[in-house]
Amino acid sequence: MKSYTGKVLWVDLTRKSFSEELIPDSIYQKYLAGIGLGAALLYREIPPHADPLGPNNVLGFVSGLLTGTGSLFSGRWMAVGKSPLTGTWGDSNCGGTLSYAIKQCGYDGIFFKGSSSTPVYLLINSQGPSLHDASHLWGKDAVETEDILRAEYSGKNMPSIAAIGQAGEKCSLISGIVNNRGRLAARSGLGAVMGSKKLKAVVLAGSKRVNAHNPVQMKILSWRCTRDIDVPMKPISSKIFAIFGWILGKLPVGFKMPGFLMGGVLSKWGTIGTFPASVGMGDTPFKNWMGTNKDMPDINNQVDPDRIIATQKRKYHCRGCPVGCGGIVEMPDKRRESHKIEYETAASFTSMLLNNDIDLVYEVNEMLNRAGMDTISVGATVAFAMECYEKGWITREDTGGIELTWGNAMAIRTVVEQMIAREGFGALLADGVKKAAEKLGPHTQDSAIHAGGQEMAYHDPRLDPGMGLHASVDPTPGRHTTGAQLYYDMFKLWTRVPGLPQSTQFYSKETRYLPGNGRTTGAVAVSNFTQFYNSIGACYMGMLIGVDRVPVFEWANAATGWNLTPAEYLRTGQRIQTLRQMFNIREGIDPRKIKVSKRLTGDPPLEDGPNRGVKFDIDALIKAYWQEIGWDPETGIPTQETLDALEMSDVLEQKPQGVTQ
Repeated sequence: MKSYTGKVLWVDLTRKSFSEELIPDSIYQKYLAGIGLGAALLYREIPPHADPLGPNNVLGFVSGLLTGTGSLFSGRWMAVGKSPLTGTWGDSNCGGTLSYAIKQCGYDGIFFKGSSSTPVYLLINSQGPSLHDASHLWGKDAVETEDILRAEYSGKNMPSIAAIGQAGEKCSLISGIVNNRGRLAARSGLGAVMGSKKLKAVVLAGSKRVNAHNPVQMKILSWRCTRDIDVPMKPISSKIFAIFGWILGKLPVGFKMPGFLMGGVLSKWGTIGTFPASVGMGDTPFKNWMGTNKDMPDINNQVDPDRIIATQKRKYHCRGCPVGCGGIVEMPDKRRESHKIEYETAASFTSMLLNNDIDLVYEVNEMLNRAGMDTISVGATVAFAMECYEKGWITREDTGGIELTWGNAMAIRTVVEQMIAREGFGALLADGVKKAAEKLGPHTQDSAIHAGGQEMAYHDPRLDPGMGLHASVDPTPGRHTTGAQLYYDMFKLWTRVPGLPQSTQFYSKETRYLPGNGRTTGAVAVSNFTQFYNSIGACYMGMLIGVDRVPVFEWANAATGWNLTPAEYLRTGQRIQTLRQMFNIREGIDPRKIKVSKRLTGDPPLEDGPNRGVKFDIDALIKAYWQEIGWDPETGIPTQETLDALEMSDVLEQKPQGVTQ
């Protein structure tokens, strides 16, 4: 019995036709499933230099190798395709129920070619796949769309649905794909790809079983994991973490961060539970990355995780997750419900904009969830516009009368509404900071904070330069989930992979900004591990608990029967990372031009706060990373020796096989 289905579905939206492709075991053994399988197939199928919003781009929905097998933390799905936001390889990760639903339909991935001339949605049920008219859904938000389709197709098996809202329909380059009534695969602008194809939704109502090679071993491993990660946090106040963060920000040395607490924090508060500590230690940016927590000294009272979970009506879990970091909260008007505010959304609409109206954050979160728009990119783009307004590069006449001053809650709401609708001043901002700066002129470029065109999430590289490094070297730039020095500490990969350096308990903070001392080796290990767990469908929050407590490699072996070592799985991750980089090289992307904005490297340095005076050489870190992973240290292009050692010719030169109509 295998944990993968051995086939994918191809949907040609132009011809309104379907085909199944049988995937040989050798591809799974070399690229796993999830992002690895997606990269292998899209490298083959997307023509070089394809228009990301044209019919030649391919949009994929991929499930993980472990999804549905009884392992924990393995309910993530990914959208993959060429990113219209960055022009690079694009992927976006999301939880909920869709990953399991893909496999229940009998596939490891569903891929869309071509473009429909009219709005459609895909239905897969016991009768197989079919396309249906979605004209009556076009113009509706993603939650409304999901409710309508669920009411139509709910039966013995509750369907799982992914849809785009108005932002995706209007091809906003910062739009995402929504499932579970407001959870987004938000990054890389793949909602715009879905909108360009006139694909409004995907409705999955299959009922096939998902297997594992050794289900008994899987249950034993998962039981032990549940026991090992149980860290009760019920009596602890979030104010303790505010004090903890303040102390870390003051200490002259850094120390290895423990991962075992992550499960308890997420279970009690969700990601918002990390906010107080992040503010204190200098992780959370302020005022478009120009300010510090002194600009909002009362922010931890305004964004208090204890107060936020007091509005929580019920928790929810992704499939296979024992933690349950998600929650449904009561909106400030007491008449509606919404998803709990995540850390990134809170930072996006409080510290980045100097806004202390927490009720506005609830409102904007719900607006963007329904519209299918990335809260990280939207907040960053509004912050850019506010800086331009402060400096006189944008005037009140330009904004149509909106007083775009820092902290102006009414202005923030109005601009967000306009961005969703692509109307008024918001139309200028609807495609993110890079496009907005290109329209406003070169004098605004240094204020448009991004990496390769994608807005940065709210973790300051001046505190953890690994955030800036991975945002610059990963083939999908600007992402905070692809790696950090903190992640290496918490993953504890050295406990399972011989030869990897162990993080030191205490270290001089200055050493964080230099290559060597094991940090470059650790950075590459994090990249390889990230591609591994993205291919098995695992949640990176769960992985941060640490592989000494979460038996992710053993799960993979119990699911497949392969009996590979952790080092061999990381080698597979390196192969996937290198294939994604080769996709970018084929597209004519120069890796040297993809790196974080200089403000994030301390140019100019902050004059106050925990990161005051920090300035570091991101180019030195990038070159050391390229050297370590086997890419040319001057160009970032994978060397022929690396490609040969990773045995990648089967994908780089392969033709379709095993296709059935």
